[in-house]
Amino acid sequence: MSPTAANAEGQRRAERLGVSAGTQVQSLNEDDDIAQDLLDAITSASGTELVPEDSDDVVDIVLLWWREDDGDLANALIDARRQLSDEGVIWLLTPKAGRDGHVAPSDVLDAVPTAGLVQTSTLSVAQEWSGQRLAAPKSQRARHR
Repeated sequence: MSPTAANAEGQRRAERLGVSAGTQVQSLNEDDDIAQDLLDAITSASGTELVPEDSDDVVDIVLLWWREDDGDLANALIDARRQLSDEGVIWLLTPKAGRDGHVAPSDVLDAVPTAGLVQTSTLSVAQEWSGQRLAAPKSQRARHR
């Protein structure tokens, strides 16, 4: 793939995650196996740097990179919600089936409601990673207005 085609594909992936100019994005639980090209496309599409993990800033999107052995997913999702805007979403990024660290769908199904979230969509975000869009139920978001 040419650099121009790769940039266009990265832009499309960022847009599918809901990233547009000015979107504040935080990436949590990064390791050396993350899709750096996805993060590069996100910062390019938003025109802003990623919000650091130790920041107190409110964010529009949290990318939570999660692997099977990373610990308690429900707790991680609860922590990830703390800085999320009322309309914000969490993208739970997990290794695809058959890859090292793949998270069983039942583990996600157990953790998501415990964290007060609902899953709204799933998509392939990178060669090795799937993304699940998680958000507060509409009834909870309406109360915050």
